[in-house]
Amino acid sequence: MKILKIVLLSCFFILASCKEKTQQPLPTTTVKPSKVDLNYAKGFTIEKQANGVTILKITSPWPKAESAFTYALVPKEKAASINLNKDDYDAIVTVPVQKLVVTSTTHIPALEALGVLDKLVGFPNTDYISSPTARTLVNSGKIEELGVNQSLNTEMVIALNPDVVVGFGIDNNNKTYSTLQRSNIPVVFNGDWTEETPLGKAEWIKFFAPFFNTEAKADSIFKTIETNYNIAKELAKKATNRPSVLTGGLYKDLWHVAGGKSWMAQFLKDANSNYLWSNLEETGGVGLSVESVFDKAGKADFWISPSSNSSYKEVAESSEHYTQFDAYKNKKIYTITLVKGETGGVLFFELAPNRPDLVLKDLISIFHPDVLPEYKTTFFKPLQ
Repeated sequence: MKILKIVLLSCFFILASCKEKTQQPLPTTTVKPSKVDLNYAKGFTIEKQANGVTILKITSPWPKAESAFTYALVPKEKAASINLNKDDYDAIVTVPVQKLVVTSTTHIPALEALGVLDKLVGFPNTDYISSPTARTLVNSGKIEELGVNQSLNTEMVIALNPDVVVGFGIDNNNKTYSTLQRSNIPVVFNGDWTEETPLGKAEWIKFFAPFFNTEAKADSIFKTIETNYNIAKELAKKATNRPSVLTGGLYKDLWHVAGGKSWMAQFLKDANSNYLWSNLEETGGVGLSVESVFDKAGKADFWISPSSNSSYKEVAESSEHYTQFDAYKNKKIYTITLVKGETGGVLFFELAPNRPDLVLKDLISIFHPDVLPEYKTTFFKPLQ
């Protein structure tokens, strides 16, 4: 009997112990969303959700935009099992994308670098495309002509049935995009052009990466560009002189120079030059009188990007004021208009935002030829 009591008592304690253990709350683990590192670009964010969905937020689709755009990128293999509230997003895109339309030549180099240019099926005004690889696709009919950006041929786009249209806009009043959205074609805005720094524009390659599951490749490509840019910037510091620089030219009655906080002004600073309007706070172009420009830059050592002029003859014919500048007299004018694709597209407008390292090297080789001896420029060429 005593032994039985001992056994029962032991069982009681064992059961009590088990009960006590089962009452303890089970540990829970919550996988938090992770943000993709963006060190320079200010106009977008990327967040990876625990369920595999990527949230892409465009905060600067155009200058002074009053609202942001939020997009959900859903893996195709999970699309059936993930339910999203469509009202929470401006577009939902299944990825990886197999067919897309883009609307700015600045989008072309990113697709080409990521190895997904073959996914591009349409583009507005294909004559502006300079990339030889892209031109081959255009000539073979694999990239279709879709009209003009602000008035895309919607019937052709709908017939192509792309997984997404990457839009370029100056406001939120594009009726063409609204038509496509009503036809269940997602439109995603890209605001790479609103960035104010060279590396900020280039970092938009990371915008395209989640559409194709090429995030690691995009990181690697951008890291190489960033490293090359910073190496060139350090090389420029070795130069002992800082030549003075004039930019732009006349449009109607005003001379438009690059603002002191602009993309081009940053290049000129990093190339160790003395940009004569670096004190201006504007991020875009600034219109000035010819007289004020001549007072400040009449004796400037170099003149960069003289409007659309490609020769000294054209410069002289455009305005007699131009011939009074030392840069004209000393043949120190450099232009981007001479390097074009086979159908006339200016390469600088397409590739320069994506490859700021090449732009910087061009300018360093012009201002400080001893720093980069025998360097062959990519974009800037001496005026003919």
